[in-house]
Amino acid sequence: MIIKNILPVLLLVLLCFNCEKKEYIDKIYEKPEIVREATSAFLSPEESMNTFYLPEGYKVELVASEPMVDEPVAIAWDGNGRMYVAEMNTYMQDVDGTGTNRSISRIKLLEDLDGDGKMDKSTVFIDSLMLPRMILPLENELIVNETYSYDLWSYKDTDNDGVADKKERVYYNPDRRGGNLEHQQSGLIWNLDNWVYTTYNPIRFKFTKNKVVVDSLENMPSGQWGLSQDDMGNMYYSSAGSENPAYGFQQPAVYGDYNPEGRLSEGFIEPWPVVGTPDVQGGPKRLRDDNTLNHFTGVAGQEIFRGHKLPPSTYGDLFIPEPVGRLIRRAKVKVEDGKKVLYNAYDQAEFMASTDLNFRPTQAKTGPDGALYIVDMYRGIIQESNWTRKGSSLRPVIIRKALDKNIGKGRIYRIVHEDIKPDVRPQLLDKTASDLVEYLGHPNGWYRDTAQKLIILKDDKSVVSELKDVALDNESWWIKLFGTDRDLGIQRVHALWTLEGLGVVDKEVIKQKFNDVDARVRVTAIRLSEKFLKSGDVGVLKGLEALSKDTSLEVVNQVALSLRYSKDKKATELLNAIGAAYENNEIISHGVTESLKKDDSKLAQLKERISGRSLGDKRSILKGYDSYNQLCITCHGPDMRGVPLEGNALVAPSLIGSPRVVSDDTELLSKILLNGLIGPVDGVEYGIMMPLNSNSDEWIADVLTYVRAMNDVGGVHKRVVRNAREKSKDREDYWTLKELEKGKK
Repeated sequence: MIIKNILPVLLLVLLCFNCEKKEYIDKIYEKPEIVREATSAFLSPEESMNTFYLPEGYKVELVASEPMVDEPVAIAWDGNGRMYVAEMNTYMQDVDGTGTNRSISRIKLLEDLDGDGKMDKSTVFIDSLMLPRMILPLENELIVNETYSYDLWSYKDTDNDGVADKKERVYYNPDRRGGNLEHQQSGLIWNLDNWVYTTYNPIRFKFTKNKVVVDSLENMPSGQWGLSQDDMGNMYYSSAGSENPAYGFQQPAVYGDYNPEGRLSEGFIEPWPVVGTPDVQGGPKRLRDDNTLNHFTGVAGQEIFRGHKLPPSTYGDLFIPEPVGRLIRRAKVKVEDGKKVLYNAYDQAEFMASTDLNFRPTQAKTGPDGALYIVDMYRGIIQESNWTRKGSSLRPVIIRKALDKNIGKGRIYRIVHEDIKPDVRPQLLDKTASDLVEYLGHPNGWYRDTAQKLIILKDDKSVVSELKDVALDNESWWIKLFGTDRDLGIQRVHALWTLEGLGVVDKEVIKQKFNDVDARVRVTAIRLSEKFLKSGDVGVLKGLEALSKDTSLEVVNQVALSLRYSKDKKATELLNAIGAAYENNEIISHGVTESLKKDDSKLAQLKERISGRSLGDKRSILKGYDSYNQLCITCHGPDMRGVPLEGNALVAPSLIGSPRVVSDDTELLSKILLNGLIGPVDGVEYGIMMPLNSNSDEWIADVLTYVRAMNDVGGVHKRVVRNAREKSKDREDYWTLKELEKGKK
């Protein structure tokens, strides 16, 4: 009787609550007159903040600046909201990059003691590092990777003084990472699927309570600086080398690199700076008449914003820092017939832009407080020394603008909204696994990810039953009626993946979730069912047959992607049926096609192609295949025919049929890789081919052997590379083809 009488009152309260929801106006700033030739003088943090343009209602707050931080490039928070900051203290300290490879870089630990959002305490957590690139806080340790190394190290502070006093290598690779600073891996992101991913390398890691598991993936996206994920674990890559602001986000990386045409809307690659861009590597061709950057080039540190303390319309948007253009793009991610397409949120304008020539945003991050954080390296030179050599287009500009003098500073900001108060500091590290379960439904993605990670690292199986209850519960009628600030569908997604991380993939739970009311949960259940597909479970296969007719395109596509793991002929029949039903859908057709290659992978094709070669050749080709896909693929593409730009242009020349590649003069080819190449290639101007002489003779020989194998010609021995290195040991500049060909005569 009480419930019956109170229901109308509760309904009235609900209606009133819904009426009071805030409406936010998304209006861009009034477009300023372009500053064609700005001064490069250092500005104080407050002065620099006055140069920022943001949409109405948004404002920038200073979190930390020099001397608290110095040359920051990446940030990450532990479960209690303490911020780790990776600094590259030797990066481009002059125009020649003198002293870059000194091991004097640091990782700082910053703390906000009074909860006002501004850091009060800075401690050197780790000293004497070689340009730290990746940081991942776990439960009571920080995982770190340094430049030129594949190794992962664990650092712990055992006496709670803010300084690491215990160091342990948790992943070892004896090879030295070649290439320059801009072509090293980054990321180290704990994905929804509980694997930790990086860019470039086709491997991933799983951190458990007692060990690190390493797995390899054959055709995952590569990427350069920056890695982000959305609510469903789709990762967003970018590449400054190929001037590609976003790719790899159509599907989880485990299913391969897929970048359909049209994923970037028309005009998306055009940035809209508010200041002239004299220091662009591409030179005049990359500038508009008003002297501003006309094409993304330095894209880095992108982030899918998943916070809860900016207007709701920002949730799920992609924020892309462009340090060369001194701006940050806000991209709307729209799903069109199953394909994710990126649109600029504003018309010929950017979310954030500055007239300060030293504003160098290298990373955007969702904070524990629900705000958007920006890491500003705040410096003059942003390009590595391979691009500032004598003869480059950058060097005279750097000297003219005195950009080489601007070093040793750095800022970290957070972007907030004037009508929304950021959240308080988190306190998750001391909570039990059971306490953490409720955070799997938190409106801030940072909390959900961190709670999932911490539960798995605790390895406390006592929460399995609780997690199953969360996963099995669809929205109750009263939650649908009265609402909640929690997304219960995504909470069930996290509960299922947390169970997986604890080693519990319950077939009966998975089969029940095939019928969940939320398509995202159904997609998750399908992915988790792959374990049973591999073992030939007929019941699960039958469940996927029903889901192949789901009303959600995302669900049908996931069925197509997952069926590659079944060897049952019924799976092939089902894939063919899906292909016929969705032959006009680009995304699903791709998934079907790739899954039908179950026993016909690219690597398998390569092995078949070189089956007649000697054992030594085979080994060299396969090592070269790995190296090519970690580095060269960014510009030359997976098919070696060059990554396409707008129109018919290419980032780099095709290696298939290239006269240099198929020539018997493998020494000339070796010289190109050792010292790089500038100028026209067969009458066409491309970007600079970077020198690869930091790699070993064997590494270069393996890459060349693989490239030549794909042209069906013989390999290159490392002694050829060694001889070429000796002959050009005193050369500092790039080669031109004119010089190389003249030397042959």
